[in-house]
Amino acid sequence: MAEPVNYSEDSIRSLDWKEHIRLRPGMYIGKLGDGSAYDDGVYVLLKEIIDNSIDEFVMGSGRTIEVSMSDHKVSVRDYGRGIPLGKVIDCVSKINTGGKYDSKAFQKSVGLNGVGTKAVNALSNNFIVQSYRDGRTKLAEFAKGELIRDEAEKETTQRNGTAINFIPDDTIFRHYRFIPEFVESMIWNYVFLNSGLTLNFNGQKYFSERGLYDLLTRNTDVETLRYPIIHLKGEDIEIALTHGQAYGEEYYSFVNGQNTTQGGTHQAAFREAVVKTVREFYKKEFDAADIRASIVAAIAIKVQEPVFESQTKTKLGSQNIGPDGPSVRGFINDFLKKELDNYLHKNTAVADALLKRILQSERERKDIAGIKKLANERAKKASLHNRKLRDCKLHFEDTHERRQDTTLFITEGDSASGSITKSRDVQTQAVFSLKGKPLNCYGLTKKVVYENEEFNLLQHALNIEDGLDALRYNNIVIATDADVDGMHIRLLLMTFFLQFFPDLVKAGHVFILQTPLFRVRNKKETIYCYSDEERRNAIAKLGNKPEITRFKGLGEISPDEFGLFIGKDIRLDPVILKDANIKGLLEYFMGKNTPARQMHIVNNLRVEKDDESINPLIAEEVDGVALPVAV
Repeated sequence: MAEPVNYSEDSIRSLDWKEHIRLRPGMYIGKLGDGSAYDDGVYVLLKEIIDNSIDEFVMGSGRTIEVSMSDHKVSVRDYGRGIPLGKVIDCVSKINTGGKYDSKAFQKSVGLNGVGTKAVNALSNNFIVQSYRDGRTKLAEFAKGELIRDEAEKETTQRNGTAINFIPDDTIFRHYRFIPEFVESMIWNYVFLNSGLTLNFNGQKYFSERGLYDLLTRNTDVETLRYPIIHLKGEDIEIALTHGQAYGEEYYSFVNGQNTTQGGTHQAAFREAVVKTVREFYKKEFDAADIRASIVAAIAIKVQEPVFESQTKTKLGSQNIGPDGPSVRGFINDFLKKELDNYLHKNTAVADALLKRILQSERERKDIAGIKKLANERAKKASLHNRKLRDCKLHFEDTHERRQDTTLFITEGDSASGSITKSRDVQTQAVFSLKGKPLNCYGLTKKVVYENEEFNLLQHALNIEDGLDALRYNNIVIATDADVDGMHIRLLLMTFFLQFFPDLVKAGHVFILQTPLFRVRNKKETIYCYSDEERRNAIAKLGNKPEITRFKGLGEISPDEFGLFIGKDIRLDPVILKDANIKGLLEYFMGKNTPARQMHIVNNLRVEKDDESINPLIAEEVDGVALPVAV
């Protein structure tokens, strides 16, 4: 038994606002991360600042917001009313201080708790706020929440508004980097949800006239849609929906302009209301899965005093639209029952196309019912002693504070999986071992997911058969060798996910593990290098001809070393889908060889030489797939 600790008045400690935020940043911004995931903390910091500018626009002040980003610095300038000059310092450094507690001023605001901007301040190496208001301006500068410059008010010719510049603290967000695609996606969502708003990001203008209709147009391949996008708008609600040809369900949901990436009561109500309305319109009890199969939809609602399930506001918990308003479920159901039903009655061609899509889904479901049952029985038996899966103790569907860290490494062969298994964090990291190259499933139906034992076991390990609601791991990491076989397996796995579970990629759950290519060391220091440039820098630093090891495969890295690469310093490259035309993308890379792809390979041949005589890189095709390969 441990010795008793002296517990007295001296044991009690009170933290000021910035100390508490810096000590427990996850309570305020969710996970930290290095910027490789769309929901990492650095993007939450940016969002917290832009949200305040959006609230100004919503209240009728300022139709333009400017965002610029260079290296690790972010600047946001709006043209709203500007923070009252006498309260500039308080608004960015005193918890529970802000202008959103007065419901008359901010009826349906995203941020109501007076914490967001303060968290950005406390978690930044440098934070500058400047308010412009009625011909006068006030500037204050902070470092990690500490006030270091307080300029007196002075006259200005600048338009009213607020400017904030910040540099995230690199001791908290280790090795962080902003990925422009994630920021651009955030920017697009803002303009889709705020018609009339112009948002300039690094000199490029973003604007939307048709709101959620434009969102679906941008994020889907319109050529594969079964019928034109249905766009419905009402007071405090906007909906856009259609059906495509991809598997699964895809939703974009928002509350008061906040992208609720984990859904919530409004998304659940929408899914339920669509089924109910369609059944009543066609007067037939279709299976809910057949109605929602291949659906692509967006829903945005406005709620007074919204209740979210976390500080990062990614899941709505509110049961009612407002203190005296109807339930979220009833509000959405009544809206769809009236507006969607009216639309289908007025647009018979759309109604016919929707019916055909439902009947097709019904046929497909029945066609694979038999093989699906057998496959699930096999998977259930295998799960009792699944040699392919070394599971972890926590999972993404748990309520544990580390649920965001849950990771599944997909490896090739027993050698690599053995090294990761021995060095992993058994609480949050699991390993799924492939026996070889997976099947190229491009162009195949979902029946192959159940017929192919490896695909079926992977599907069950992830628990994504019926969608992402019960996804077991937040991060799905493809961990293959950086050689031709590894690249090939990487493409085959990405094809599997994009073909049958595209929402897994679109939601930002799929990554590529970066492991060091070189180890450069002398008797005093060891440096692991992820690129040729890092190798050259390491040689220059260590000097005197250090020992250089080239890792040809993950199996060559010892478990002790692997622990250094999959812990807090893990390097992950997100799989980002830039093109909404998934079918065309897969056909180009994974279909039969085409003249266009051959010309691409010829035009992109690359030879690299240096003083260490590293082998040149050329490109070749394996089973019709273009790959970089070291020879």
